[in-house]
Amino acid sequence: MSTPSEPRHDESTPDLDVIVGERRQLIDLGYRLLGSLAEAEDVVQETYTRWYAMSREQQEAIESPGAWLTKVAGRICLDVLGSARARRERYVGAWIPEPLPDRGEWLAGGAAGGGRAPGDPADQVTLDESVNMAFLVVLEAMTPAERVAFILHDVFRYPFADVAEIVGRTPAACRQLASSARRRISAGRTPAAPVAGQAALVRHFKEAWESRDIKALVGLLDPDAVMTADGGGMVGTVLRPVEGAESIAQYLIHIADKARGLELVERTVNGRPGLVAQHTGVPVTVAAFDINGGRVIRIWAVRNPEKLRAWTEG
Repeated sequence: MSTPSEPRHDESTPDLDVIVGERRQLIDLGYRLLGSLAEAEDVVQETYTRWYAMSREQQEAIESPGAWLTKVAGRICLDVLGSARARRERYVGAWIPEPLPDRGEWLAGGAAGGGRAPGDPADQVTLDESVNMAFLVVLEAMTPAERVAFILHDVFRYPFADVAEIVGRTPAACRQLASSARRRISAGRTPAAPVAGQAALVRHFKEAWESRDIKALVGLLDPDAVMTADGGGMVGTVLRPVEGAESIAQYLIHIADKARGLELVERTVNGRPGLVAQHTGVPVTVAAFDINGGRVIRIWAVRNPEKLRAWTEG
């Protein structure tokens, strides 16, 4: 995926501040809908391309440019989601949404290889509960229409009348789609532990992994914990989820013994405490955790290099 340049414009463009100011929200929307920063960037680029392809008279006739941009971006995302299902069926191994770093950590130079510039799209995604990995994984199980209706209404607070124009269904149908999506979210949600408690558990997990203490790892994992890895067929990794505390602990110890020179670094991943495995200072794996009852219940380990660009490109 290419990184889009800023939209071209001149001083005669109507509502220029509004147009440019919508970029962050459009990136936020695209990432939540697609689970991919690269695809979100492409959607925003295409949205701006369509805006600037119109004549000045056509632009001036649009009462709310921000609403127009969101509508166009939403429709493009809906099309992308439809085609993404076929692509992901051909994907090698499990597909996990692209992990995002915390803007503050990177601007502070906390990661090897340098930080990203403040204006980069990766820094413009607002990290809240709607981008934690557990939430995004549940979204992946929804139909495209469910996902779009739910995100636009429940996260971005768009009325169902506006959502209907984007999805191409009636407001009542969109209300049902959002309700169905809400039930999926509720069924998959675990009570959020305090951030300090999550960070402490992840730190203990890191220490146990580094010391190859299999007993300690098992104690930090829920007996029914599941670990899913995403290498996309580009790097070696387990292709199926690893289930059970014992199996996960043994697998992690095996990786630690096999991949000498790995350094584990505590980082915020999609707004929650996570770990980044680095080799010679370069991030090679980003791990997100879901924690409940003082134990790790899910681990998502992303190794596909194409999904780690926000972590590796300075």
